[in-house]
Amino acid sequence: MKIREIRATPVNIPLRAPYRFSYGSTGSLTKTVIELMTEDGVTGLGECADGDRAADVGRMAQRLIGRDLRDIGPLARSCMQGMAYTPWDNVTAHRRVFAGIEMAMWDARARSEGVPLYALLGGAVRDEIPLTEYFSYRLPGRDEAGEDSPGAVARYCARMVEEHDALIFEGKVGTVDLAEEVRMVAEVRAAIGARPLQLDANGIWTLPTARQALRALMPFDIAWFEEPCESYEEMFALRQHFACSFSTHLVDLPKAVRLGCPDAIVTNINELGGIRGTLDFVAACAAMGVAFRFHSGETGVGSAAYLHLSAALDHIRGASQTLLRWYADDVIEGGPFVPKSGVLRLPEGPGLGVTLDRKALKRCHERYLAEGRFPAGASAPPGSAYGSTFRKR
Repeated sequence: MKIREIRATPVNIPLRAPYRFSYGSTGSLTKTVIELMTEDGVTGLGECADGDRAADVGRMAQRLIGRDLRDIGPLARSCMQGMAYTPWDNVTAHRRVFAGIEMAMWDARARSEGVPLYALLGGAVRDEIPLTEYFSYRLPGRDEAGEDSPGAVARYCARMVEEHDALIFEGKVGTVDLAEEVRMVAEVRAAIGARPLQLDANGIWTLPTARQALRALMPFDIAWFEEPCESYEEMFALRQHFACSFSTHLVDLPKAVRLGCPDAIVTNINELGGIRGTLDFVAACAAMGVAFRFHSGETGVGSAAYLHLSAALDHIRGASQTLLRWYADDVIEGGPFVPKSGVLRLPEGPGLGVTLDRKALKRCHERYLAEGRFPAGASAPPGSAYGSTFRKR
């Protein structure tokens, strides 16, 4: 199972309407889709979740081509620094890029063996993966009018219940005046009844503002609150006054154990160095009593990897995040996944169980070239107009 070549294609996934969150607003998501071809003619799929990483994938590919994709440990050591920081290189970038390629290694191996990915991870403990239904203020888009008032957001949530039997709702706060957001949460609660309700401020509030906000919002039976403040220490301070469970995207398990807060870490495969790293990290979370969930915003490739890991790891019991309902396009055949009754079933077939739609991949890549990446600031990648391919020199 030796690696013959690696292709990297940056893409933009458009949203039906730009959504607002504490960082601003976004109408698209930029990812890098990875195709890894073996000498046996098998292709595995992976994804870098943090923008255009095509050039970085190309540099790392030169260390991997000709190697056996099953040797994940030795390959990881050859590609990633054995330290947390170095002034001569970007350790975080190396970890994220290797993770995207490593995802494709796992997919290729599972496809070669004719089994779904979860079978290589120990088998499935569940075949339906719970997901949250997102809501926020949204700007007018090409496909949907968006929501610009508490009543409009509540009507959207009611429609998700009626049309998709949505079960667990998660919404963005920290975007408009607090009094208006309290009205929004009140109207959403009325619209969804007793269904679980979670909120996410993306760390925007200072500790005094967060105290004020939680005092106003907790009467609406908030099950989880993600990043009312940015730091673990601030969330620990809030814990003294509020019984709500907290979650964060910042990965620091030793500190979470030491403080007893936050209650869950919500991240992606890239941040943890790949599927192997995710397996190890979730096992550590289980041992330390810290919950784990996946966050939102990947293409169908990365989303499929989340589903397989969530199926194989008993500790991932809560509902992970998803923006899938808002996608206007995707790179996989069949388009974006469609949650129903608060869950997605596992994709069928070997490996990740998804197949690239070549026309869609080309379309999403051309959109990237025309619009630039999100966040803005990148230039078009070197190489062909349709991805960059890296082979042995």
